[in-house]
Amino acid sequence: VDDLLAKVLAAGAGGLYNKVTEQDLVMCCRAVKAVFAEQPSMLEINPPVTVCGDINGNYADVKRIFAEGGSPNETNYLFLGNYINGQRAPMQDLETILILFCYKIKYPENFFMLRGNYENATSNAINGFRDEIRNRYYSNLLWQDFNDVFNWMPQTALIGGRILCMHGGPSPRLKSLDQLRNIPRPQVIPFPSLSRDLVLSDPDAAIKGWQLNPRRGGSSYIFGQDVVIDLCEMLGIDLIIRGNQVVQEGYEYFANNHLVTLWSSLNYRGQFDNNAAIMTVSEDLSVTFKKFMAKARHWNISVFNEKGLLD
Repeated sequence: VDDLLAKVLAAGAGGLYNKVTEQDLVMCCRAVKAVFAEQPSMLEINPPVTVCGDINGNYADVKRIFAEGGSPNETNYLFLGNYINGQRAPMQDLETILILFCYKIKYPENFFMLRGNYENATSNAINGFRDEIRNRYYSNLLWQDFNDVFNWMPQTALIGGRILCMHGGPSPRLKSLDQLRNIPRPQVIPFPSLSRDLVLSDPDAAIKGWQLNPRRGGSSYIFGQDVVIDLCEMLGIDLIIRGNQVVQEGYEYFANNHLVTLWSSLNYRGQFDNNAAIMTVSEDLSVTFKKFMAKARHWNISVFNEKGLLD
């Protein structure tokens, strides 16, 4: 893995084909799939850990995160999903997912990756990941190799027993943490299902309870603040961390600070002048944000609550 990681880093953005062979990619997929298969469906992580939201194929953001947050050999990381997108120019999905896979193989016990909605064959075929692989490696099988890995990825993580993380959000089907521990893998995400809601559901301050999600064509749900507060009490947790939506400042709280949306991709799709953020959870479960400013082009540290997550 050290040799492959060196090749990926040397290739930079766009030069992968000249340095990394299709066989290198196949072997990487096999190795990282074995790591995911050995770990549970719900990761249980001890803090401190740095949490990162959507990356969406932005290779520069991945390098920026490690430059500011620390190398994976010295910092624990949890990524919330959507590593690929296929709608940026130049296409950098492969560079982005490969550097993350290499670190997962190299540091399996302190580098964690959850599944997002793009880590699904139907979604990433539509959004360009299949075309990127075909155009750069002229292979139909390699795209399936990556999706075989995605089907093994965990969907949730529990930090310090009190902070629940997923890509999208909770589900009306979610009644206990044991359901998350028992999600079967490998899994092609079915519809409808708890797994689908975990990668697609969204908060909405204008509603109470659950409604069909118009952003997803009704294929999942939106949920109100009351849902989050009730769910935290039922599950015995303090906070839900999720990604899945662009938020202007890089992070945004919801439901009296019981849920936070985290976004780590700067200037999404080249169309949004949004900031990006990463979030560090300390050993006492207090949180600190580092925010990259889209206009100023520098990191700014913002401490949410020095006493802990909640008053």
